Amino acid sequence: MPRKTTTHLSRRPYAAIALTAAISPLAACAGPATVPPTTAPQETETNVPQTSAYVDGEHSARGWYGSLPSHQDVTLTIDDGAVTEVQITTPAEDETSLGYQQRFAQALPGAIIGRSLDEIAIDRLAGASGCSEGFMNALTQIREAATKN
Repeated sequence: MPRKTTTHLSRRPYAAIALTAAISPLAACAGPATVPPTTAPQETETNVPQTSAYVDGEHSARGWYGSLPSHQDVTLTIDDGAVTEVQITTPAEDETSLGYQQRFAQALPGAIIGRSLDEIAIDRLAGASGCSEGFMNALTQIREAATKN
């Protein structure tokens, strides 16, 4: 009687073949690395001058908040309706209040510089809601004073 021979094949060659068969069709979908444009690029910028409802320059106001009451003096530099610079005082004498004012003053430039005066709305910043109230009070005054007639 003939002897049976059993051949054990590793699954690795089959896995490699299956992987190659699965990937090969996908390579054809990739296309060239760069595709030349079929039409000329469209211009998106216009030379229409920007107009703002606000007078450019430096504008200041004192914003009041809290029950003590507390205040902050705010100076904004406006260019074409956007804030380009901010200065704010931290006049509190109480250590806790001063800490809130200082943290607020430190975070404020990142929150408003480059933004339109009309879109600024600060509710709470750096954990200080009272300072936000004082700033928004000053901002309202600055918007009114800086409005073009």
